[in-house]
Amino acid sequence: MTDRATPNLPSRDFAVTSDFYAALGFVEEFRDDGWMILARGDLVLEFFPFPDLDPATSSFGSCLRLDDVDAFYRVCLAAGVAETNRGWPRLHAPEVEDSGLRIGALIDPDCSLVRLIQNP
Repeated sequence: MTDRATPNLPSRDFAVTSDFYAALGFVEEFRDDGWMILARGDLVLEFFPFPDLDPATSSFGSCLRLDDVDAFYRVCLAAGVAETNRGWPRLHAPEVEDSGLRIGALIDPDCSLVRLIQNP
């Protein structure tokens, strides 16, 4: 197995989190009362329970490095994630940033920032 990292993000409700990410193609690989693992191919997100999280003050985040950021963005749109500047969940279209990378963003139902980064 190669070295890898998996983001650990909060979830106020595992069922809500699982349903949201299922619409984006993620499947549950593991869930008990204290942990949940979702995967979409080689992408893996892990969640811990945080029922008292105030999404408006959340500073949790991670990055998904994608071979086709536009395809994943379209999946998010098709799942009904709104492209807007307020509220959550929401979506921001990929754009070329100063780094030269195309980066978009997905804000999940718990207001975790998931950056969508095109692999070079």
